[in-house]
Amino acid sequence: MNKTIASTDEAWDERILGADEAFVKVSEVDIDQEIDAAAGTQLISIRMQKTMIEDLKTISALNGGMGYQTLMKQILQRFIDGEKRQFWNAMVAEKLKEHQAQAECATKPSTRKRRAA
Repeated sequence: MNKTIASTDEAWDERILGADEAFVKVSEVDIDQEIDAAAGTQLISIRMQKTMIEDLKTISALNGGMGYQTLMKQILQRFIDGEKRQFWNAMVAEKLKEHQAQAECATKPSTRKRRAA
């Protein structure tokens, strides 16, 4: 029976794809580049403490068995989203302050005394 995989992300996370060694083979460089281009991904190399990797593997196993690298990508995306949100909130707050200060200046009566003619 041919099973249709509803979501590729789900399939990877649930280990429907990528877990069976029978389907593993080394791909050619140009195919890797095409896959990365299509997915918008880039291969990186990072050195991490072994304990961090083991902790990530444990956490990923407790979260339904998703791969630890998928979990790392999710963690990094959450951090990036939070940093962007914090940056944009600070910018908006600064612009609001400037706008309020300008509005207050425009509505305050002039403190200059008029000269008698």
